[in-house]
Amino acid sequence: MPKVNVLNIKGENVGEIELSADIFAKEVKDHVIYEVVKNQLANKRQGTQSAKTRSEVRGGGKKPWRQKGTGRARAGSSRQPNWIGGGVVFAPKPRDYRYSLPKKMRRLALKGVLTNKVTANDFIVLDELNLEVPKTKEMVNVLKALEAKKALIVTAQKNDNVVRAANNIQGVATAFVNTINVYDILRYEKLIITKDAVKKVEEVYA
Repeated sequence: MPKVNVLNIKGENVGEIELSADIFAKEVKDHVIYEVVKNQLANKRQGTQSAKTRSEVRGGGKKPWRQKGTGRARAGSSRQPNWIGGGVVFAPKPRDYRYSLPKKMRRLALKGVLTNKVTANDFIVLDELNLEVPKTKEMVNVLKALEAKKALIVTAQKNDNVVRAANNIQGVATAFVNTINVYDILRYEKLIITKDAVKKVEEVYA
């Protein structure tokens, strides 16, 4: 079972924690991670893009000129796709890009990225993360002490002070155990997680 140091908000070592091998020392399958990230990005798409086909563009009802004898190419409408102001060929229309993946696949990918963070020493465990006031300056000091610039902060449950303190810091985001996902973990260089959150992750994703 992998072991990592437990730090306080001042960056001081205050102990050690043993992580579950089933979650934090899992075989990393790159293709599974790729498929899950692709799925998450597809599910985020709004799908509101739209353009008009030749039948939807206003005008073009009259034949521009007679079929033969003018010396010009034949044309049936001034709204055909190869004309300026014409319709779009195979115009994009609003659609839903969402699709689902098996739960086991999503779990395997999550365990894989968590394992990556642990092996790369980008996994920081805090004994606790309680801010008396929701001030950005307080969170900046915590991140400096932990030597983390671009980080995802994970708590066991919603902590308004932590969320509000981190909101205005570029490259920093917050999440809870039940909202963590593969894409967000990969986006940020460091994963900062409280000791309570680690236990909850092991309970939920075991």
